[in-house]
Amino acid sequence: MIKKTLYFGNPAYLSTRNNQLIVKLPEVEKNNSLPESFKKQNEVLFPIEDLGVIILDHKQITITHDLMGKLLDNNVAFITCDNKRMPTGLMLPLNGNTTQSERYTHQINATEPLKKNLWQQTIKAKIANQAAVLKKHRTCNTRNMLYWAESVKSGDPDNYEARAAAYYWKEIFHQLPDFTRRREGIPPNNLLNYGYAILRAVIARNLVASGLLPTLGIHHHNRYNAYCLADDIMEPYRPFVDELILSIVDTGHDLTELTKELKSNILQIPTLDVVMGNKKSPLMIAAGQTTASLYQCYAGKLRKIKYPKIS
Repeated sequence: MIKKTLYFGNPAYLSTRNNQLIVKLPEVEKNNSLPESFKKQNEVLFPIEDLGVIILDHKQITITHDLMGKLLDNNVAFITCDNKRMPTGLMLPLNGNTTQSERYTHQINATEPLKKNLWQQTIKAKIANQAAVLKKHRTCNTRNMLYWAESVKSGDPDNYEARAAAYYWKEIFHQLPDFTRRREGIPPNNLLNYGYAILRAVIARNLVASGLLPTLGIHHHNRYNAYCLADDIMEPYRPFVDELILSIVDTGHDLTELTKELKSNILQIPTLDVVMGNKKSPLMIAAGQTTASLYQCYAGKLRKIKYPKIS
């Protein structure tokens, strides 16, 4: 089942009753002249077991500790936003798998050659998906991208990832001559940042569900980054976000402000169709297959990570 993504961009009281998330509006709750029966009729309920990601994007949101505990028990990822209403924090459960200690051991004991091989697979899949996006939506040559994908060696010592990125970003938004991919750059960097934050939460959530440490990466190493492995594994998934943002850019929509309408479009990311093993699958489900296969690689039961392809 596809887990739901809930976005809260207005004042709200979030609590729980009977394993459900209850949403109440402050203006209704504070109005003492309204009968309790009316207040209950204006509650919105969501079964907690159906939820995957929650985004809190307003200063006046109150959430009970009981609800937080139940959500984390059900492996729901929390994203909190800053004063600019951009994702800034991510909360995940500490215990996401019944054999977590054993799985941590396999992950920690992974050899350097294995990690380099896993990174090779990851970058090949990423460049191939980037090439697929360009082929579908642009008229540029992609033979070089496919060549670079096939040429990636263990650990990507020749840095084909960077070569492909330079070409890819130049072509994908060719109608925006001043565009460069930078976190603080001009639009649509703001949309990409938001989309990648949602994607990161989806991947991190599934890593925890697979009993893995999101902190311990196969390539990314940063003492200040708690999600190095999520940043590694999301690489082949980034082109799916890029394709979604590209579709928004091509409509000519004003991208200066990340409006609720734009955010609503970007929140489709967990339900985007991807191709996994010649079958279409929602991105959220595919991510679970990817992280499960990664553990199998750590445990020596598989040699290849399962990554999706652009359909």
